[in-house]
Amino acid sequence: MITPFKQSAPTLGNQYTADRMLRSLLRRKLPTAVLAAIEPDLLALGGLAGDELYQFQLADRLNEPRLTQWDAWGERVDAISLSPLWERAQRLAAEAGIVATAYDPAYGEHARLHQFALAYLFHPSTDVYTCPLAMTDGAARTLLRSGNQALIERAVPRLLSRDPALCWTSGQWMTESTGGSDVGRSETLARQDADGTWRLYGRKWFTSATTSEMALTLARPEGSPAGGRGLALFYVETRDERGRLRNIQVNRLKDKLGTRKVPTAELSLDGAPAIPVAGLSDGVSAIIPMLHLTRTWNSVMSASVMRRGMALAYDYAGQRVAFGRPLAAQPLHLDTLATLQAETEAAFHLSFFLVELIGADEAGTLDPAEHDLLRLLTSLAKLTTGRQAVDVVGEVIEAFGGAGYVEDTGLPTLLRDAHVLPIWEGTTNVLALDALRALSKGSAWTQLRAKVERCREPLREPSLVAAGQLAESALRHADRFISQHLADQELLQAGMRRVALTAGRATALALLLEHAQWSLDHEADGRAAAAARRFARTPIDLIVDDCALEDALLLSESVAEATSR
Repeated sequence: MITPFKQSAPTLGNQYTADRMLRSLLRRKLPTAVLAAIEPDLLALGGLAGDELYQFQLADRLNEPRLTQWDAWGERVDAISLSPLWERAQRLAAEAGIVATAYDPAYGEHARLHQFALAYLFHPSTDVYTCPLAMTDGAARTLLRSGNQALIERAVPRLLSRDPALCWTSGQWMTESTGGSDVGRSETLARQDADGTWRLYGRKWFTSATTSEMALTLARPEGSPAGGRGLALFYVETRDERGRLRNIQVNRLKDKLGTRKVPTAELSLDGAPAIPVAGLSDGVSAIIPMLHLTRTWNSVMSASVMRRGMALAYDYAGQRVAFGRPLAAQPLHLDTLATLQAETEAAFHLSFFLVELIGADEAGTLDPAEHDLLRLLTSLAKLTTGRQAVDVVGEVIEAFGGAGYVEDTGLPTLLRDAHVLPIWEGTTNVLALDALRALSKGSAWTQLRAKVERCREPLREPSLVAAGQLAESALRHADRFISQHLADQELLQAGMRRVALTAGRATALALLLEHAQWSLDHEADGRAAAAARRFARTPIDLIVDDCALEDALLLSESVAEATSR
């Protein structure tokens, strides 16, 4: 009797011990005593992420948040129930201190590396529970920097609690029908009662993690001018002591392409009580610490989802036999995986360098000249890694053939969830223009080029030296493009996406090269060097010197038709 063929599912091991990139970076960046102290946490979470949580995630695939607007007796309740995986992730995140770790003074400038190493391991097995964690982290940072002592004492201990019964998460309510990134058009109104209480009125079109206990939101105090300057940042506690929403209605949960476990809702605010965080104007400036931090989370989670896709693809390649040999023995399949691995390593080093800068900034050890670099790199890293995540995970799905297209393998969820990464917290184009604003202030560009030069200094292996020259050449090209088009902002903006991606990829290459040389010298390991060489053979310089004419020829008729309607 012939035994029918059965294809085994891909499996994961401990996601910390299996991750050469993460372990090597932490060995390089952390003092030995710090690494020894935090490694048990990483090992424990890596074990959960690759086994119990991953299996739970697969079993929980069809569960999504549910909204119950009315109870049996006709009372409006707007209760949102979470999936079982999210309920487990909520408890685990608090107990593991995935937000709190960043504020642990024991590790100083290394606290952020510890935190984001945990989050990087946690993210891909918890169906984007990192969304509320990112906003919670951003809210804690924003409140601490606001100087509003009453709100700091009220909210921050709860946001940083490791007790699941006491821990709060925070939402971030900015997006309205008028636009997401164009927050200056926000229509939410803040009106003050006779007793001094501020109340918010309006509709928030897209609020992620709506089950959070609090939120930071923008609203326009009555009588304030139009535009971003007239907005203020407000603190809102969503429910009263009985658990009822405080003059907030949940109109619906959003039916999204991906991140379907995230309870994203459209809200109506009908007098929701609120407290100004930092005055009654310049709310966009007040919320910037939150945006910068959530963009950093986005960058690291991009690298995380790429790493998860690669881990599954490697295991499958060792099992799946085609044309008489495992995929792992097929040269073309290996060549494809090698290119994806190179992209993943570049994204990883770019995102974790941003983490390193934030840690130094918060510990007060960042060189003052590098503050401009931190601002610029926040945009560059987010836009670069977001695009990489979609491209890499799309290729990973293809590496599974038909199985990658079948829902109950769990693989399509990876791709759907990856698509939020270039969108949330600013699209690629929006962040490219944000990078342009960062370049117009201070010494950001000079600092970026100086960092790339410092990455090149230790390079000795000839192929790494040559790749370092490529990174520098790409940045010089970006420099020329910006300088040549300063007088024509239309042309400059038209090319800024290519300039920003070039700068991001060139910086990622330089950082990967620096680490590759260190790994050769201290670990006798050539794998990072192989990744750097492969990444250097991908498109790094994406700049087209004169694309405006083509833009006009290709799109003028279509744009004219659209604007005439």
